[in-house]
Amino acid sequence: MKKYFQLCLTFIKIGLFSFGGGYAMIPLIEKEIVEKNNWIKRDDLLDMIAISESTPGPIAVNLATFIGFQCGGLPGGILATLSVALPSFIIILVLSSILRTSESLKTVQYAFIGIRAGILALILKALISMYQSCPKTTFSYFVIAAAFFAKIIFPALSAIYIIISCGLAGTIHTLLLRNKCIKGGTGQ
Repeated sequence: MKKYFQLCLTFIKIGLFSFGGGYAMIPLIEKEIVEKNNWIKRDDLLDMIAISESTPGPIAVNLATFIGFQCGGLPGGILATLSVALPSFIIILVLSSILRTSESLKTVQYAFIGIRAGILALILKALISMYQSCPKTTFSYFVIAAAFFAKIIFPALSAIYIIISCGLAGTIHTLLLRNKCIKGGTGQ
């Protein structure tokens, strides 16, 4: 019961203090789940992020579900999912009623400019953290560049197609390397 309570509080805190969506949550998730509580390893978190990006739904909810399930089975997954979503639901409910009456105020408009800048900083922090943990091979850099330029050249191209293509490229690359190692190791 204590672990479920701690899981619930941790994901409420993540949901409450993370602004800007799932990618902006990644640094806080990493700090709370990997560094502070040692529930999972950094490499496992990277794998969960990759899977969460490629499954339907918001990355933050998918990631909370994965981590909760890893830490506490099905009840942990459900609890983490509800806990990460609850603060946003309550905040949006309250803010939407307030913003209807004050959206034309310059102070409110300036506040949102500052919030956007802060969100960008959090997303860049997540990018740097993920880059530092990823393998740095020629193939990895090629996939990163190909995905980046595919999105720049074809802006209407859905991110899901890019993610699936990158996953297929990684699978094919790994299978080719494995096949090469097997043939090289047996003298064939």
